[in-house]
Amino acid sequence: MKKKILLGLLLAFLLIQLFRPQKNKSEVKQVNDISAVYQVPKETGQLLQTSCYDCHSNNTNYPWYAHIQPVAWWLNDHIVEGKEELNFSEFGTYSLKKQAHKLDEIAELVASGDMPLPSYTIIHGNAKLSDVQKKQLTDWANSLKMAIEAKVK
Repeated sequence: MKKKILLGLLLAFLLIQLFRPQKNKSEVKQVNDISAVYQVPKETGQLLQTSCYDCHSNNTNYPWYAHIQPVAWWLNDHIVEGKEELNFSEFGTYSLKKQAHKLDEIAELVASGDMPLPSYTIIHGNAKLSDVQKKQLTDWANSLKMAIEAKVK
C-alpha cells in the first residue's frame, strides 16, 4: 500500500512538471523604466536591481529551483503580486501622483525592513539591505518624491 502511495505521489510530482507558468522576461527595451524616466544614481540603481527588480520589474532572474513545480507557481504568484503593487519597468506610465505615492511607500517599506521580503532575502542574501543601503534608498526615494510633488503643484 505504501509503495502505491509513493508511486502515485511521484507520478503526480512528475506530471505537474509539465505545467509551468510563463516566465517574467522581457526582451523589449524598458522605455518606461524608472531609470529611463528619472535620474537614478548608479549605486542606487544597483540596489534596486539586486533587491527589488526580481519581483517588481518585467525581468526576473530565476534561480535554479524556479524550474521545479510547485515552487515555480509560488514564485510566479509573488512576482505577479509584486508587479501589481509596483512595477519599476512601467514606472513612467504611472501618473505623477501615483509615482510620488509609490516612492513614499518604497521609503516606508524599506526603512521598516518590510522590503525586500524576508522570505526573499533568506535565499537571496545579496538582496538583504544594510542600514546604510536602506538609508540610501529611502533618501533617494524621498528626494525623487519631493521633486515629483513639486511638478504636480
